[in-house]
Amino acid sequence: MSGVFPGSTALNAARRTRELERLADGDSVDVLVIGGGITGVGVALDAATRGLGVALVEKRDLAFGTSRWSSKLVHGGLRYLASGNVRIARESAVERGILMTRTAPHLVRAMPQLVPLLPPTSLFGKALVRTGFLAGDALRFAARTPASVLPRSRTIGADQARELVPGLRRDELRGALTAFDGQLIDDARLVVGVARTAAAHGARILTRVGAYDVSGTSATLRDELTGSEFLLRARVVINATGVWADQVDPSITLRPSRGTHVVLDAARLGNPTAALTVPIPGESNRFVFALPAQLGRIYLGLTDEAAPGPVPEVPHASDGEIDFLLATVNTALEDPLTRADVLGSFAGLRPLLDTGAGSTADLSRDHAVVRSDSGVVTVVGGKLTTYRRMAQDALDTAMTAASLGAGPCRTRDVPLVGAAPAAILRKIAAPAGVVARYGTEAPAVASGGTDCVNGVEISRAELEFAVTHEGALTVEDILDRRTRVGLVEADRERVVEAAEQVLSRR
Repeated sequence: MSGVFPGSTALNAARRTRELERLADGDSVDVLVIGGGITGVGVALDAATRGLGVALVEKRDLAFGTSRWSSKLVHGGLRYLASGNVRIARESAVERGILMTRTAPHLVRAMPQLVPLLPPTSLFGKALVRTGFLAGDALRFAARTPASVLPRSRTIGADQARELVPGLRRDELRGALTAFDGQLIDDARLVVGVARTAAAHGARILTRVGAYDVSGTSATLRDELTGSEFLLRARVVINATGVWADQVDPSITLRPSRGTHVVLDAARLGNPTAALTVPIPGESNRFVFALPAQLGRIYLGLTDEAAPGPVPEVPHASDGEIDFLLATVNTALEDPLTRADVLGSFAGLRPLLDTGAGSTADLSRDHAVVRSDSGVVTVVGGKLTTYRRMAQDALDTAMTAASLGAGPCRTRDVPLVGAAPAAILRKIAAPAGVVARYGTEAPAVASGGTDCVNGVEISRAELEFAVTHEGALTVEDILDRRTRVGLVEADRERVVEAAEQVLSRR
């Protein structure tokens, strides 16, 4: 992980204007990618590192859709193993290992998941969870992820369980089962990191640019800021628009499901250092997670509810989902949570293929690559952990369809901007939170100052970096997708003026 890139990783308004003008003046590309979520930027990086000319267009902003609404977990696929899908489970474990050891070790850390042994947990239930955790150890071993990166599962006593999660119930706590999985500092930061790395390899990453009248070899691009339009020709077009995929390719049939989280103050649970994992009553392989997160927060999730009808730009949690999450986690807490403890909430839509299964929870989390009669290649389904493999499969299909001459996928060994081994990251002279968010770029960011903005653990320098290097064009881009301050409305109000000032000097 040298951290050396062939070109500039900086995304900003000036670069956007320059590259958009060149395309409008007649430049063509090998691959046009539509969609700036994790799959789309993954395709752009794959194409660029194979030496193909690539442009990615996103009508809104990077990570605007589902890619910013996840649990921020890099799953090892244990749930899929429990349901008998060994292939997806192993693929998830392999991709998790790649992220944690090669491509993004600065953004992903090992996080203990703790299942408390309380009266509702029967001996059979304990044995089932323990067996699952041992299977997870086997997945980690099969994926060749070192135990130094992801420690083995184990059983711990009640006192140690409460050290990891101080808010746990005291009465009748018999200890806990623990296992480790990967946790992202933030999902939107991963998307931006992949996009910037793709840009360094020559990809044109263009936000606020819509694609219309799409065919297998062209699209009309519209600058959503100015309204100007032009026709862009490509040798192949890849649709990576997630829950909006059927708007680009009507032959795709989706059945989205909604996953909801609530945001809590970490102090409310005693500032836990492990994810409290509470089995959902009546379910053998579903849990509610209270996940420690950046900026002193807890993300409590996750639901799985059918979401029929038109796709909203920003989904919202239902009252029923919030109540369900609170009621489930309260079975394990000494001091139950109430609605007054909820600082915010967020919900995302999973772009699941409609297979005719019963509930959305039963639909496969596998991805699919489909080539329509128009020649458009669509990649849909899947999950954040396996984005790199999804991108590889989509590009392999597109290359065959368009007879593109390029080498094999290289992204297994392409570190993202800021990546470095943990031993190097520990030596970086910058605040720990800044290192966690920016990796080896932390000193450059921190050189602009580290003072918090109105008590929120974000500096003005980070707001500026979002604009000068990370492609933020609006206040919403800065607060909602680059820093995630906007997840808590009170924090947003304290930082919005500083963000406006940064943009005014652009």
